[in-house]
Amino acid sequence: MHGPDPRVVLGLHRSRHERRLLTGALDLGVTALDTSTNYLGFRSHQVLARTAGDLLPKFTVSTKVGYFPGPDGTEHSLDPTRLNSAVEEAAKNLGREPDLVFLHNPEHSLRKAVPHHKDVLAAACAALDDAREKGLCGAWGVASCNPSPVVSLVDLTVPRPSVLMVRAGLLVGARTLDAAETLINAWKLGYGEVWGMSPFGGSTSASVWDRLDPRLFLQDGGRLSRVQAALRVAYHLPRVGSIAVGTDEPTHLGELVGALPGQVEERTVQEYRKLLRDRWRDHSA
Repeated sequence: MHGPDPRVVLGLHRSRHERRLLTGALDLGVTALDTSTNYLGFRSHQVLARTAGDLLPKFTVSTKVGYFPGPDGTEHSLDPTRLNSAVEEAAKNLGREPDLVFLHNPEHSLRKAVPHHKDVLAAACAALDDAREKGLCGAWGVASCNPSPVVSLVDLTVPRPSVLMVRAGLLVGARTLDAAETLINAWKLGYGEVWGMSPFGGSTSASVWDRLDPRLFLQDGGRLSRVQAALRVAYHLPRVGSIAVGTDEPTHLGELVGALPGQVEERTVQEYRKLLRDRWRDHSA
């Protein structure tokens, strides 16, 4: 089954939110922007509106809710009232309604909500669905770094998100990969409704990329750098239609966009997935 053409989303995690990055993204044809209420010390939305408010209409903008300023810095909550207020505040601070709002890492609070965690997740998702119906956002989704705690909670009582964002790439473990795919199937999401994040495991300069050559997974890997190949393969681990990448340099963003025409060798990816699962089973036994 052929998925949509791969798409790069400019992620603003750890970004300085400079205007030149946004103009550079538009020049490269990158028109999707992803941020969060807690990015840049809970100032991301205000800074975006102040430094690039005239550019935001040219992007589809996604953000996330779930983290809040707390007495010890940051706290996580799935309280429906707080989530609804956060979506309202996001629209106000951005100067426009976000196109997409993610429920941010719900697993952080679900671990503390046993035995009522299913009800807590359902209420949080319903709050975002209500925000969509009120016109506070165009759509809503779930963004989860560790979807394993969420998998067993999904049933007909939990509203279906429009988009699921999960970790993607060669450094994703077998358990996380399987959990992501189980969620994708449970919510019947197509490739275009699944986004990846953290395709380099946090850094393109990590030593692992000196030891691992992702070009082995491509049909035409000789044309691409290791970083480019790692991004291209990430669209298949799991299968996603978009990947959020973080950078402050338009040149680096351009390098990543240049990876998209690369062709992945699906058989090699499947062999790698089997190795991952076999290793996981051996360690779990």
